Amino acid sequence: MTARIIDGKAIAAALRETIATRIAAQPYRPGLAVILVGEDAASTVYVRNKDRAAKAAGLNASTIRLPAETSQASLLATIQSLNDDPDIDGILVQLPLPPHIATDAIIRAIDPAKDVDGFHPDNVAALALGAPSLVPCTPSGVMHLLHAAGTNISGARAVVLGRSNIVGRPMAALLLAADATTTIAHSRTANLPDECRRADILIAAVGRANMVTADWINPGATIIDVGINRTPDGTLTGDVDFAAALPTAGAITPVPGGVGPMTIACLLDNTLLAAGRRRGSKAGGSSSGAIPAMKSIAGTFGSSAPEPR
Repeated sequence: MTARIIDGKAIAAALRETIATRIAAQPYRPGLAVILVGEDAASTVYVRNKDRAAKAAGLNASTIRLPAETSQASLLATIQSLNDDPDIDGILVQLPLPPHIATDAIIRAIDPAKDVDGFHPDNVAALALGAPSLVPCTPSGVMHLLHAAGTNISGARAVVLGRSNIVGRPMAALLLAADATTTIAHSRTANLPDECRRADILIAAVGRANMVTADWINPGATIIDVGINRTPDGTLTGDVDFAAALPTAGAITPVPGGVGPMTIACLLDNTLLAAGRRRGSKAGGSSSGAIPAMKSIAGTFGSSAPEPR
């Protein structure tokens, strides 16, 4: 058996096309502002890719470039200006920030209604409680990939390898909302390979090159590799040993070309969703249709619902 490759580039292209069609149908162009502090090489590439994709989809996108020595107070003032700007629907501050700036304070300063990264505590809490929210882009992209691949999530045993606030924790919340039996595993998990071998769906997001080997994989499992690592020879690789996993997994994402393109597509989707909510457009956003899990998130704790399952 050779695993089926889940083509993130093609799936992301289809989502971007849907987003562009929805944007073209609006009487306005949703506005996205991306703030880049400093000249970190990787961040510069990421911001450029986001800007290109946003403009190609029809968003009114702008990048605010600030020097590395920008003070926290100055950055907060820039964010407040964007919060107050009626033409800006989405705000993203590219991470990481220089060490003299408190990342938590910056995230909290963004208007939750414009927080298209989904990192603000209000949006994190909304996701945890099952309310509609702006969901972090990478977990949202993973859900798109799972559904596009035809993965049966409901009733499946899912293991999320990694517990970060950016991927691991929101990823687990989305899988739970889709009725998967979900475990978060991490570096302190006892018998970690055994835990991963139980998974029908394995999401690897630890940032360690080729950590997941073939003997960690349940035969036929769907493997989503969120990791992006550079080996000493400069090769880009994921957290999963891709070549070794191919004969065992049922389906797998490559690195690059898997989760990465989906993260950017879901940023555009979040911006459209935020614009629709702010401007009262019924056509705003496509996540609620493209990610079935979001439907169950919204209804998990309805007023007439029984005790949470």
